[in-house]
Amino acid sequence: MARSIDFVYDFCSPNAFLAHKMLPKLAARHKVEVNYVPVLLSGIFKATHNQSPFQAFSENRQKTAYLTHDLHRFARRRGLSFHMSPHFPVNTKLAMRGAYAASGKSWENKYIDAVFDAIWVHGQKVDEIGVLTDILQENELPVRKIREAVANEGTKQKLKEQTKSAVRRGVFGVPSLFSGTEMFFGKNSLANLELELKRSPEP
Repeated sequence: MARSIDFVYDFCSPNAFLAHKMLPKLAARHKVEVNYVPVLLSGIFKATHNQSPFQAFSENRQKTAYLTHDLHRFARRRGLSFHMSPHFPVNTKLAMRGAYAASGKSWENKYIDAVFDAIWVHGQKVDEIGVLTDILQENELPVRKIREAVANEGTKQKLKEQTKSAVRRGVFGVPSLFSGTEMFFGKNSLANLELELKRSPEP
């Protein structure tokens, strides 16, 4: 049985975007599969009485300036394209419903890549269904299926339930990654995740 890591994410997080960009090579190095677990970060924050660093330190200009600089530095030193979204904080409810609908489908990774890039590379406003539709069409994704899922009450409820399940698992923010029962939070925890994978022998 192949080893796997769970990647708990919401498109609204720039840190989740950067971690996502690093995952393919990390997974290849350690011969692990990546299971993508879409959640609603707003629901996690509400359940855990948490908030984003940009919100928590909104009155501290030095802190928020550093946080922004650190994001750009992380991307630059790894050769990643990244821009802070002009629509930050980003409303991703529609896109995350689409992500839930994409779970397990052959086009899941393509959808995740397309939406993450739309927000954090191209600065698109994905809370508008017309913009999201354009993204789907440009990336040759199943527009009708995804639009139907986005509007479906069942999809909305299942995404909320998956968010609650993540909270029960210990998640308080994104990105959160799991190797077995060990949780690693944030893009800067990827090095510790690698150490865990090296320590855990292949089956």
